[in-house]
Amino acid sequence: MASKSVENLADEIKMINGIKVISKRVDIENPSQLRDLADKFKTKIGSGVILLGAVSDGKALLIAVVTEDLTKKFKAGDIVKAAAKLVGGGGGGRPDMAQAGGTKPEHLNDALESVYQTMS
Repeated sequence: MASKSVENLADEIKMINGIKVISKRVDIENPSQLRDLADKFKTKIGSGVILLGAVSDGKALLIAVVTEDLTKKFKAGDIVKAAAKLVGGGGGGRPDMAQAGGTKPEHLNDALESVYQTMS
């Protein structure tokens, strides 16, 4: 299912202030797949911001990726922290990639939508 997500990437892109943004809930079998999927999206998008979320073992998982050309303006850590608050968790990482988890997976969709507010 993860490969289908990457194939249909063009359908997932929204433009926010001229920047490509993807925010998507994905199905994964284990947490390491979330990072692998984020890397694939990053390669396909070229330039942009990606926020992916999944539920694993009853917990919300989030990963934010910002392509290198945009890290002066947007930080993956800021994006993932804002989203993580909505799922009752926290996280952090580098300017180009950050991860988070939370105990309220029922709020994952709201967390994924938060990227649009964060970037506006």
